[in-house]
Amino acid sequence: MRVALRWGFAVVGVSVLAGLAWKAVGTGWPAGSPPASSAGPSAWFTPAHRGFREAFADFRGWRPIPVQPIAFTHRLHLERQISCRSCHAGVDQGPVAGIPSVKICMLCHTTIATDRPEIKKVAAYAERGEEIPWQRVYAFTPEKHVKFNHAPHMRAGVDCAKCHGEMSKQTVAQRTINLTMGYCLDCHKAKNASTECIACHY
Repeated sequence: MRVALRWGFAVVGVSVLAGLAWKAVGTGWPAGSPPASSAGPSAWFTPAHRGFREAFADFRGWRPIPVQPIAFTHRLHLERQISCRSCHAGVDQGPVAGIPSVKICMLCHTTIATDRPEIKKVAAYAERGEEIPWQRVYAFTPEKHVKFNHAPHMRAGVDCAKCHGEMSKQTVAQRTINLTMGYCLDCHKAKNASTECIACHY
């Protein structure tokens, strides 16, 4: 009982100190983006983070919620039998699931639902010759040292929902799956895939 009580006080103490340090020395994140090493290292902390706040947030997996420029509804498009591959080109050919260009959107929306406010926003980007600045919802920060390759997962028949959640029930994409190391390893073990460090960390 005494040991449990001591551990309880220790946890509370560490949490309070972490909170005070967060408030005192944290630099915060740039709006709408995960921690970025490119902002420059701290003179006193590490090359990967600008301060305690970024390091602690990265360790805990806390990320800001991406704010999309257009309220794209995945549910509506999937209901119309548009596959993930139709918009996320290259997902079965290489490491990156491409984010669709405004030209892809306009292949349909030059004639479909042109009077809707969100489609008008898409058309305005196209008219200006600008790409829509979509914000990635799923990505590993450089500090994780993870190289995720979509193509072999697609070849193995891994359903998109396994890592991205059930998009047919979402409007604007949300991060519903916490892609921790444990989550990935459990899946690899279940499918008899490699659990060697080099499989993901290279």
